[in-house]
Amino acid sequence: MKSMRNRRARRGFFVASGRGMPLGSPRMAGRIYVVAGELSGDAHGAGLLRALHHLHPAVEIAGAGGPEMVATGGPAVRDWVDEAAVIGLWEVLKRYGWFKARFDEMLAEAKAMRPDVLLLIDYPGFNLRFAEAVKRELPETRIVYYISPQVWAWNKGRIPKMAELIDEVLCLFPFEVPILEEGGVKATFVGHPLVDELEERRIPDVVREEGLVALLPGSRTREIERLFPIMLETAREMLATRTGIRFEAPAASPKLAKTMREMVEESGLEASVLVTDGGSLTLMQRAACGVIASGTATLEAAYFDLPYCLIYKVAWPTYVIGRQLVKIDHIGLVNILAGRGVVEEFIQADADAKLVAAELGRLLDDPAYRERLQATLRETSAKLGGQGAHERAAAIVDRWLRHA
Repeated sequence: MKSMRNRRARRGFFVASGRGMPLGSPRMAGRIYVVAGELSGDAHGAGLLRALHHLHPAVEIAGAGGPEMVATGGPAVRDWVDEAAVIGLWEVLKRYGWFKARFDEMLAEAKAMRPDVLLLIDYPGFNLRFAEAVKRELPETRIVYYISPQVWAWNKGRIPKMAELIDEVLCLFPFEVPILEEGGVKATFVGHPLVDELEERRIPDVVREEGLVALLPGSRTREIERLFPIMLETAREMLATRTGIRFEAPAASPKLAKTMREMVEESGLEASVLVTDGGSLTLMQRAACGVIASGTATLEAAYFDLPYCLIYKVAWPTYVIGRQLVKIDHIGLVNILAGRGVVEEFIQADADAKLVAAELGRLLDDPAYRERLQATLRETSAKLGGQGAHERAAAIVDRWLRHA
């Protein structure tokens, strides 16, 4: 840590303030290169960029993200999330050549732009390596990471490396800050942007529809391939013993909607399973209960008090390696945030239709169990922080821009 502080002091940093901001006169223009690789990161990145435009209207933006970031950041932001959003080590290794080509292209773009700030949004497998390359090639570029890599879960040994590469990490969860600071990383809790995004989508006086079960298999093609068949089999199990139930499955894109509808047709469940074009946040407020792929959607469901269970399944090589790396008791974000098991997790071999159907049946049939879970979900989601996360994050990025 001492050597790192000395290096920063030599670059003109005002270390004594504890803010880590460089001395110098503010500039009226600035350049940002931004990278997000998934739909959730695209949404959060677009929110930050919109807030940043209010603070820094002349900012120049380039990089890679998804359709929302392209709409906000302009034509110099490429839309690559449909191809980039793969999950699991094995899946990434199979497409190594494609990722290497994109990495080299984006590094060349960054070198040509010479950004004042490299803004990385989640997507740690790619972004931490990209941070290292940019730090090597463009040492004067400040690096800000929005949505901390989950090194607290799978590799705390990388935290000192992050301290060398990253100037500030903007954390969505309060428990992340002390873990990162202990390893020498400057970290700030800005709150979770979901609070703002979900409040805008809240339906006043909504009433949950009895017998409606939400099937939320995720936003990646691989998730649909692995998890949606399990969900359809769960529906079949429940329909065999129950009447008056129906299922809805919102698709994250038209392409995924087509795939999901074909899967429903092949299963013969067209009369009971409706695939919709989007609408997941509305469904979370209407459904009686649901089953959800591990990820951000589990936080969204918790915020809307949807009683649910979680499933997670990846390629076996990925799972075996992951078991060696992950050092936490739960994989669900709500359970991690609560520090205990709140929702049931059906992982890998336990991602079984009979087990999932039994839990959904309990959520439908046991009002006391369902209401206890909903109360705990409300308590846990309150830890996500108040509204204004994008604005707090943008203010920090703006300070780095103006003093770069």
